[in-house]
Amino acid sequence: DLYLGFEFSEAEMVLVKGLPPAKEMRGHASLFRNRFVAAAEGGHVTAPQGGRVDLAGTVFIVPDTTIKPAPAEVATEAGTPALETPAASPSNLTFADKTEHATVALTLPEGIKAEPDLHARTYAEEVRGLRQFEEGALAARTEAEGDEGMPPFEKTVTVTVAGQTDRLFSLRREAFDYSGGAHPHTLTTGIVWDRSLKRVIGAPELFRKGADLTALDQALCTAVNAARRVRVPDARTITLAGRDGWACPRAAETPFVLAPGDQAGKAGGLIFLIGPYQVGPGVEGGYEIAIPQTAFKSMIATAYAGEFAGQPRRTGDVTPR
Repeated sequence: DLYLGFEFSEAEMVLVKGLPPAKEMRGHASLFRNRFVAAAEGGHVTAPQGGRVDLAGTVFIVPDTTIKPAPAEVATEAGTPALETPAASPSNLTFADKTEHATVALTLPEGIKAEPDLHARTYAEEVRGLRQFEEGALAARTEAEGDEGMPPFEKTVTVTVAGQTDRLFSLRREAFDYSGGAHPHTLTTGIVWDRSLKRVIGAPELFRKGADLTALDQALCTAVNAARRVRVPDARTITLAGRDGWACPRAAETPFVLAPGDQAGKAGGLIFLIGPYQVGPGVEGGYEIAIPQTAFKSMIATAYAGEFAGQPRRTGDVTPR
């Protein structure tokens, strides 16, 4: 099988027939088994209605170059109607592909349809990541000069709706990844979406600038230790400073989602998503720790303070079983 990979810069190309050409394009591309993929790291196009659209992060895919004319897919994170994104169709909640070297799959929740911009962004980003994973699987085998005895790589991304308020909407993302080695890995992260601003926010936006998060860090540390003792009764207590190679996570550095609460339209707290190996041996797995909003309400930025009230439906270790 022929594999061709190359980089390009200062290129001009027509991504979608009938649209103006993209200019000053740079990035990398590959051709393998009649499948062509070009990932742009820079470049722009002038939209028909006017305005310059940044194409950094766009992926251009021709699934089968032997078909004439060859159908193509364009996935972009720009969120602009100038280029049709995969999520423009409301039915696009899943994606799956399988090659000789890798199997990939994506599942999005029905609830994401209520946020079209987030839907388009998430679908495009995830599909791009899965395509890159497939390319990486091929490259790994190419570098290994063969794949005898090596099982196919696999990546499965499952996104579900977590807590939400009148203004904020959060998603829990679980990624199963097998990229060779003895064991696969599963990593859980979160997305918090501001419906009003139509953008993702994190700890820097949610908490007041300069807020002292020490009390929240300690509350999270205490809850982590309690959860660990349930799973491993003789687990040694860890601290924020670290002990025996393990340390409690800092809230500002830990992904989170909103914790559903007992008051309509409000979050009862935050659920912090702690990965395997982060607070103990891998055999313990990951932890999802719910902290009530009363532990950090004074630290929340004014713009989001009204989104929190009441109590979480559950506190402590809420890791799905």
